[in-house]
Amino acid sequence: MFRPSAPFNVAMKLLVPTTTAPYGAGKKVYTTPEQSSQFFGSFRTFGGTENISNGVLTTINTAVINTWYRTDIKADCQVYICETGEVYDIVSKPEDIDFRHQYLQFKVKKVGGKA
Repeated sequence: MFRPSAPFNVAMKLLVPTTTAPYGAGKKVYTTPEQSSQFFGSFRTFGGTENISNGVLTTINTAVINTWYRTDIKADCQVYICETGEVYDIVSKPEDIDFRHQYLQFKVKKVGGKA
């Protein structure tokens, strides 16, 4: 049976996208943190993921989030960290651990070009 290794003590907000179609092109617009629902989970970083692109070594800020099971957390959403104000894209489909509808685990990547 899965047990989380860290307590769910990091406050986060789920930014859900809506797709608008101005001039025929679809564009995602995310809810603001003030309009979003709050949840708690564990947030673990591992120093980022190293990537070599065109001979340049870059570090992509990634993290793994564990939280309680929620049906509204999807792969196209973003996560806002309340303490730091950072926004992360969900890059993997949230995994329902053991299909028990008790815990979720997913990987996120920081939005923006700043390291």
